[in-house]
Amino acid sequence: MRPTFHLKTLAVAVATLSVTSVASAAGLDRSGQDITAFLQDGVYAEAVYTYIDADVSGYDSANNIPTSNGYVQGNKVGDIAESYDFFRYGVKADVNDTFSIGILYDEPFGAAADYSGNNNFVARGDRNAIISDISGGAITNFGAAAGIVGDIQDKIAAGNTLTPTEQGQLAQLGAPVAITQAEYNTRGEGTNVEVRSENITAILGAKFGANKEFQVYGGPVAQRLQADVKLRGTAYGPATGYTSHISPDQDYGWLAGVSYSKPEIALKAALTYRSEIDHKLQIAETYPVAAALGINPVQSNTMELSTPKSVNFDFQTGLNKTTLATAKVRWVPWSDFEIVPPLYNDVSKGSYGPDGLALVGYDDDQWQVELGMAKRLSPALALSGTVGWDSGAGDPTTSLGPIDGYYSVGLGAKYNVTENWAVSAGGKYLWFGDAKGQLPTKKLVGDFQDNDGYILGLKLSYQGKQNFN
Repeated sequence: MRPTFHLKTLAVAVATLSVTSVASAAGLDRSGQDITAFLQDGVYAEAVYTYIDADVSGYDSANNIPTSNGYVQGNKVGDIAESYDFFRYGVKADVNDTFSIGILYDEPFGAAADYSGNNNFVARGDRNAIISDISGGAITNFGAAAGIVGDIQDKIAAGNTLTPTEQGQLAQLGAPVAITQAEYNTRGEGTNVEVRSENITAILGAKFGANKEFQVYGGPVAQRLQADVKLRGTAYGPATGYTSHISPDQDYGWLAGVSYSKPEIALKAALTYRSEIDHKLQIAETYPVAAALGINPVQSNTMELSTPKSVNFDFQTGLNKTTLATAKVRWVPWSDFEIVPPLYNDVSKGSYGPDGLALVGYDDDQWQVELGMAKRLSPALALSGTVGWDSGAGDPTTSLGPIDGYYSVGLGAKYNVTENWAVSAGGKYLWFGDAKGQLPTKKLVGDFQDNDGYILGLKLSYQGKQNFN
């Protein structure tokens, strides 16, 4: 007969593992969209702070030939990953012994990258700025074109008036001059991307079964999204100087799931599905090279973007009266996700077909697995450990986030300050997968290897009993 490990004996250990077990590295995934606050017993509330500091560095490509996708190691690229933090909140209560309600807040998706230094992701505005024929072969003498553009750029920079001959050369060269002028106008600026999102989820759950061991739950999700992107440097060829600002937008999706519990052995299992959320975003774009193609280089448009659906599986069970084992599995179909700004896409259609290019896209779906164990050392103190793996979303991947998943190890502790209040803290170390950075054109522009990072988390939680007699 299997021993009984009632959940109460493991109460200190429960939730010690969720402080830093929620940060991901595939696509734009950040919080992991954890719902375990809703699965707690009785009245429960938590506030969680998570801080991520990653070191992502590598080399740009010395191959600046637009028609060649091959990678050649170039200049050193320093750490591009900006530190990133976010909050998560959760409140849950039982209406009676059948129905439960909850409100969750998290920041599920995000990105923060900033290039600096002497590399091809920073606009230097010099005579060696890339000359790229985006119209498909109109310039045959690459060296001569580079010389002409360099001379003209020097005159423009000095504030001198161009001669009729030079004006004619500008007209003949067209787009490459616009590219070089964009490099000069944005000199000193580095490529930068920042994406932020916020979710508020309302959940209603209903228990059923002989011992109320099953529960179905679901509810609406409100999501707010915003982003800023700057592409700078010769790595981006004709796209250098591109800038976009996506204004904050709020749209709606939904969540649904089912859970099973067996308190006498501290067993809980939950499967949760989140829908994709379709946004219609206001975007302001500036694309200097567009003017050479007869397209307005400064535009404001409406852009459609869908944040991805996901499936989370959460599991825990008691191994003995003081030890708890957990497992988390997450799937996100990042291969279905794209960011397609209208002006950026329109400019690319002349060279890449009627569908044009997306600014950001991924080849693979994300799988994330984390295994953990928590041990109650005293009536008030528990320690936990985790190991994890994230598949990433493909290699090569976007140069705006050149990481291909990770392996991780983590440690955590929970201390019950009183019978109801507890403080948890934890840390996780991550070994990032090597990745080549590529443009939407499939040109390789960087190589990022041997990178790592760490996550720190702090949680304050409250748990109380409810009596319906």
